[in-house]
Amino acid sequence: MSSDTCLALLLDAPLQSWGHASRFERRTTALHPTRSGVLGLLAAALGIDKHAPDESARLARLAPLCVTTVTLPRRTRRGDELLIQRLEDYHTVGPREGIRRASGKVDKDATVQTYRHYLLDARFGVLLDGPPPLLAELAAALRDPVWGVWFGRKCCLPATPVLAAGPAPTAEVWPLLLRRAGYTGDELREHFDHVREVPPTEPGADMIDDAPLGYGLPIGERHAPRWILRVPRQLPPP
Repeated sequence: MSSDTCLALLLDAPLQSWGHASRFERRTTALHPTRSGVLGLLAAALGIDKHAPDESARLARLAPLCVTTVTLPRRTRRGDELLIQRLEDYHTVGPREGIRRASGKVDKDATVQTYRHYLLDARFGVLLDGPPPLLAELAAALRDPVWGVWFGRKCCLPATPVLAAGPAPTAEVWPLLLRRAGYTGDELREHFDHVREVPPTEPGADMIDDAPLGYGLPIGERHAPRWILRVPRQLPPP
């Protein structure tokens, strides 16, 4: 992390959906929260209107944030780890104006099939690293959000308060986040799958098109690329 101060979020809900390559009828989800989804949640808490002319400028204030996501698996009463599952929700939609075919003809009786994907039994921690005044503003907004917050889609409502800890030094925030998730607080980040932002030259880096420029912009202009490194967990010694 680039500074010693961070804000911790706990993303805990029955359903989560973090799309970054969804188009048309098939709306998929990534297996970890996207930057677009996390910053969209923060934008809602701040009351940033995606239809306002200053939306992109207000959203640009969040650009300095560095986002690290950590998978915090749930456990059964016996202590067994629950694996994240994927749910596909199938819909048929019949627009009032009908469906326009490739020929240009409008078919009044046609329907469109859509597929929406969700994550089940998923729980994530998010560490936000950035300027302390900005982190303090975000913490206040999450305590009293202007608009409702959700995890990717409106039906994915939080099951617990989103703000877990901070802003405070990372060494203090990390164990508080773990305890909120039912862990001892002594675990290391290396004991969990996590995704961190890296320079494009980082070995093993993947490019993902999920850095938001403006949620109200035309499709194809809303996001810029960022580079991430998916780090698999290292199990602690027995």
